[in-house]
Amino acid sequence: MPNLFATSDLHVTHDGNGPIVDEVVPESPEDWLLVAGDVAERVSATVETLEVLRSRFATVVWVPGNHELWTTAKDPAQARGQARYEELVRRCRDIGVLTPEDEFPVWEHGPRPLTIAPLFLLYDYSWRTPSAEGATLEVAMEQAREAGVVCTDEYFLHPDPYPSRIAWCRERLAASTARLDAIPETHGTILMSHWPLHRHPTEPLWYPEFAMWCGTERTEDWHLRYRAEIAVYGHLHIPRTTYRDGVRFEEVSLGYPREWRKRARGAVPLRKLL
Repeated sequence: MPNLFATSDLHVTHDGNGPIVDEVVPESPEDWLLVAGDVAERVSATVETLEVLRSRFATVVWVPGNHELWTTAKDPAQARGQARYEELVRRCRDIGVLTPEDEFPVWEHGPRPLTIAPLFLLYDYSWRTPSAEGATLEVAMEQAREAGVVCTDEYFLHPDPYPSRIAWCRERLAASTARLDAIPETHGTILMSHWPLHRHPTEPLWYPEFAMWCGTERTEDWHLRYRAEIAVYGHLHIPRTTYRDGVRFEEVSLGYPREWRKRARGAVPLRKLL
């Protein structure tokens, strides 16, 4: 029987992380791999890494993280926003990697079929600190600046052609909801996203202001609404297993070398889900 593995936040361009991709290997040729975003900042590095992983696993499913969507001066690929996402989707299809724009694959190796739903959702700044609840976004952003935790997305993640990241998030939520609603009711799901669907994984953040860039209130019930067996995510660099309403939440991120080198278990680039 095949296994289902997951990883995220490989950040392969960071010194020390590149060689760890060699450890992302299956136990059998039939195994599947979910990649929950933040492979790299450059399009070429992202695609090259995914191509290596696809050569090892029977099926690879990818969703973008915020880093793949950055447009930086160092990247020859200068597409921004939606155009950058579409370029990544096209190049993933060229190498046989599934994306949020493809037909959802179904895991048939359990008590019930599980539709694997790769979701590209972004965030809408709705996860505020108590002192910023009800305040304008400008006030909440100033609070984050004072704490010194403004996300780099504000400089490199462009929402073109949408007027804002909030508007782009709204469009992604609508598109994703339509597809999730079409999943057969006899299926459970594995919901896969870069940003967590529920706020509880952000509770250990050193700076709670950073939660604004981590998700949206509009997905808080999706693990129940869409019959999730597992909700897989990355982004926070706090790899762990938690439960909410009886549903397993798995953060599968590797993170930066300065983070995983401090952990007793070291780098954990791969998690077995099923």
